[in-house]
Amino acid sequence: MSERRIRVLIAKPGLDGHDRGAKVVARALRDAGMEVIYTGLRQTPEMIAESALQEDVDVIGLSILSGAHMALVPRVFDLLKQNKQENVKVFVGGIIPDEDVSKLLEMGVVGVYGPGTLTDDIVKDIEQKVRSRSKTN
Repeated sequence: MSERRIRVLIAKPGLDGHDRGAKVVARALRDAGMEVIYTGLRQTPEMIAESALQEDVDVIGLSILSGAHMALVPRVFDLLKQNKQENVKVFVGGIIPDEDVSKLLEMGVVGVYGPGTLTDDIVKDIEQKVRSRSKTN
């Protein structure tokens, strides 16, 4: 009996129009055997939360280069809570100032990745976080 593949939603919230990094991460996750749903550019938190609910994902990866992470990430968490999806792991990648990393982690983000992060590290982190959750359920 095979294990269910990890389902990951990769989203680009806000007005940022650059998605090369999100596409690179999406491909790396897919190549690692995960099921990846890429929502495309200019997604609202509401669109992301609805997609996460409809797609029954384990993980949301938010790619944010615009500097709006401190507004967008809390809104995504609020919507996940409203949808009773507190078990969904949220990762953030992009241009995140060092002083905001700890704030995001305190909110519940389980990984923050900047430019130059190895995709192998992201894959390992996601696998570890999802496996640790399923052991506690």
